[in-house]
Amino acid sequence: MEVEYNEDNIRTLDWSEHIRMRPGMYIGKLGDGSSADDGIYILIKEILDNSIDEFVMGNGRTIDVSIKGNEVKVRDYGRGIPLGKVIDCVSKINTGGKYDSKAFKKSVGLNGVGTKAVNALSSYFKVESVREGKIKAAEFSKGQITVDSDIEETAARKGTRTTFIPDDSVFPTYAFKHEHVDRMLWNYAYLNRGLVINFNGERYESKNGLKDLLERNLDEEPLYPILHIEGEDIEVALTHTHGYGEDYYSFVNGQFTPQGGTHQTAFRESVARVIRDYYGKNFESQDIRSSITAAVSVKVMEPVFESQTKTKLGSQDIAPGGPSMRAFINDFLSRELDNYLHKHPEVADPLLKKILQSERERKEMAGIKKLARDRAKKASLHNKKLRDCRLHLGDKDPRSIDTSIFICEGDSASGSITKIRDVNTQAVFSLKGKPLNTYGLTKKIVYENEEFNLLQAALNIEDGIENLRYNNVVISTDADVDGMHIRLLLITFFLQFFPEIIKQGHLYVLQTPLFRVRNKKETIYCYSEEERREALVKLGKNAEITRFKGLGEISPDEFKHFVGKDIRLDPVVIGHDFAIKELLSFYMGKNTPDRQEFIIENLKVEKDTVDEEIAEKELT
Repeated sequence: MEVEYNEDNIRTLDWSEHIRMRPGMYIGKLGDGSSADDGIYILIKEILDNSIDEFVMGNGRTIDVSIKGNEVKVRDYGRGIPLGKVIDCVSKINTGGKYDSKAFKKSVGLNGVGTKAVNALSSYFKVESVREGKIKAAEFSKGQITVDSDIEETAARKGTRTTFIPDDSVFPTYAFKHEHVDRMLWNYAYLNRGLVINFNGERYESKNGLKDLLERNLDEEPLYPILHIEGEDIEVALTHTHGYGEDYYSFVNGQFTPQGGTHQTAFRESVARVIRDYYGKNFESQDIRSSITAAVSVKVMEPVFESQTKTKLGSQDIAPGGPSMRAFINDFLSRELDNYLHKHPEVADPLLKKILQSERERKEMAGIKKLARDRAKKASLHNKKLRDCRLHLGDKDPRSIDTSIFICEGDSASGSITKIRDVNTQAVFSLKGKPLNTYGLTKKIVYENEEFNLLQAALNIEDGIENLRYNNVVISTDADVDGMHIRLLLITFFLQFFPEIIKQGHLYVLQTPLFRVRNKKETIYCYSEEERREALVKLGKNAEITRFKGLGEISPDEFKHFVGKDIRLDPVVIGHDFAIKELLSFYMGKNTPDRQEFIIENLKVEKDTVDEEIAEKELT
């Protein structure tokens, strides 16, 4: 049947309708708060960016942030929004002070969109501005004004306070996680020395900028003291460790850019070039950068980002009519990094040893890698361990497309997921038995062990995670003892050889239900004992209860509920309480009295839960 296309098909949306209809254009993915790049954190960031811009322009040294339940408050002590434009600045697209480069020279927010997106996507939104002893306040719901208060006299300090509650019709079942907010606020502190952020009773302040950032995020002792250099509009900190891969933290105008961009690319190229010149040897770039941990921050006039969420810089120049990004960063490092190495042999000597060691390891591994690649090609053709998605990424950044790979144990689980997955964006990799415990082993084992060699080939991470083919790497194992053990073994593998996959938020564990509770009218899937009890209360004690012992027991028709739009993913996050080396040693190393005590204590908890279940069944 032919679909008519006429005047009735043409619609004009107001600003809030468009944001609510297409929120992904403004805040990226929605999510439930389990990932650091979920939309609810972008909402906080959009408000904070305005307060940071005030600080950068020399107005207000303190920002107060509070989150209680789902209500967020951000209070700065900057200049405050001009009172006659308060409503316009939070509810009219393309309205703001940042179009005036004299008022905001090196700002993050330039499009006049961020605060409006927060307003439109909040069930409650309130803005208060204080200037010259007067206050103007306005309240909104889903972008529509509900209260327009008169300008009044006040004794409050100048500045702006914004309060909002994300709309649960846009963000269903969301919750703020402290670790994601904590990391965001620390990044703001590192990039803005002199700034104090108070968050729920905690104080965030940095005296040494990016040097503090690396010290806080290093998982092990660096090979040499952190190198820290600064110039006009640029700051750099770097060191090397005993690990694998490359780890970068890049920033533009105080904005964390987890997907990098032109500044990070220029930095990586320039570091290799300058170090080659310093030692007078034509080292391979991969040998120079192997196990590097570095942070780079630049200030750019009128930055261009590749999306509204500002996670990747696209600017080719440092300023309109100014030098290119590549030339600016290369000139700085050619001068300052070279000088630093000449003045600090305690850095230059161990750096040279590390490069030479990486060179030796690369040459030793060359033959093994070739054999492994050939074996991976043959095995993947015959064994069909990887059921790939149709969307081939090629050279496109995988993080700009929401693709996933499910790593399953056995053919039954992988078969269920394969039958109901989205074939365009979801791939499946089937494990054969339990993987090897890789703790303490060298990377040579990755190529000699068939399972890990094939997994590495499937992910396309042999030369680092820049070419990672999937945005989400999802461990999909049973919720029993064997499944938990396989999870630990896989997480150990990634921590040991590809920690960037975890640090950059790509590794997840798939939540699948433990129980199905149903009666003739309704079915409820339960992910915990508590949810099972609540389902029994709702559906009655005569409801049928099924305990899923493994993913293979869940039919494809049911599985579609768990890997579709309602998918539940737990991100694997590295906390600051343990370094990776200590973490792996405790859980995956030789048995110790401490670990035995830990296991016994946790078994007691499990036994208590089982005893409660038995007692409950006897009573009913």
